[in-house]
Amino acid sequence: MTDYDVLRVFCGPSGGYGNELGVVREGSLMPGRDDRRALAAKLGFSETVFVDDPERGVIDIYTPASRLPFAGHPCVGTAWLLDVPELVTPAGEVGTRLDGEFTWIEARAEWVPPRTLRQYASAAEVDALEVPPPGEWIYAWAWEDEAAGRVRARAFPGRGDGIDEDEATGAAALLLTDRLGRALNITQGRGSQLLTAPQPHGWVEVGGRVVLER
Repeated sequence: MTDYDVLRVFCGPSGGYGNELGVVREGSLMPGRDDRRALAAKLGFSETVFVDDPERGVIDIYTPASRLPFAGHPCVGTAWLLDVPELVTPAGEVGTRLDGEFTWIEARAEWVPPRTLRQYASAAEVDALEVPPPGEWIYAWAWEDEAAGRVRARAFPGRGDGIDEDEATGAAALLLTDRLGRALNITQGRGSQLLTAPQPHGWVEVGGRVVLER
């Protein structure tokens, strides 16, 4: 088994919750895409990152079933782990910065694979949702406090790969921020926290807390 780190990304204020992420620091030891996909499936995290060049921040991201050109929580977690000024993904160069307890990335909405952003009338309705059948990637959200930019959200990837619900999803939060055009404070899943802010020229920042699980 290839060595890998396990992080939790977008943790809550107490350091709990967050979405688990596998990071293979020596991605060069497993260069083949089929091998990477197989390892990602074996690990079973929503995403696994392979670091191809730690100094330049070149990374490759996989779900248990497919390769992604960009994803939010893998970029935030890997930015925290490598402490580099940018990450190089197939979609483009992702700016990164560390600010106190938060790690931030800057990316573009057009890099995000298709998602359905589905608004509900209340946070209670989002809480009560059952996992939908596979086939559509759904980001269910509602305002908790619209004036303050506080959002309640849950994410259902719908890929049929064993990940029925994503605990914290930076890419979907980025899309929602781009659509609404305002900074957001999102509580997702069981208690994860994501902060976002639109930036000039179509960029969006997404930030959160990261801890090393093992």
